Amino acid sequence: MANPYHQISMQLIIAVKYREALITDIFREDLHKYITGILQKQKHKLLAINSVSDHMHIFFGMHPCDIPALVRDIKSDSSTFINAKKLSNHRFHWQEGYGLFSYSMSHRSSVIKYIENQQEHHKKITFKEEYLYHLKKFEVDYDLKYLFEFFD
Repeated sequence: MANPYHQISMQLIIAVKYREALITDIFREDLHKYITGILQKQKHKLLAINSVSDHMHIFFGMHPCDIPALVRDIKSDSSTFINAKKLSNHRFHWQEGYGLFSYSMSHRSSVIKYIENQQEHHKKITFKEEYLYHLKKFEVDYDLKYLFEFFD
């Protein structure tokens, strides 16, 4: 009997509720490590993770799974982690919704570089511009009223 084989590279984009600048240098690395643990526990392989103050990019090799449940776990567990450890001066929540985009193996290195350079990238482009670019690039039909709350 043949074994199942897969290679699925996914970029997940999530935003802080109200796009508040709550992800700080004080706990950014701990948050990244915590989310890495969530992914590893569910048999996914982290390829890159980075965040700026109001949103996060997670690029991972995905083990076939229930995607909404995975995103729920990442958002819920990481919010609980931040709030329980009192890492933020404000109650931390992620916004509803997310962006999830797939890439081929040949694009992995460029996506990793892109995610690693988020701080520089966002000196030139807003999160809204970035997110809309991804939706258009991947030809995703969308309605602006159902996207993240953008306060740019």
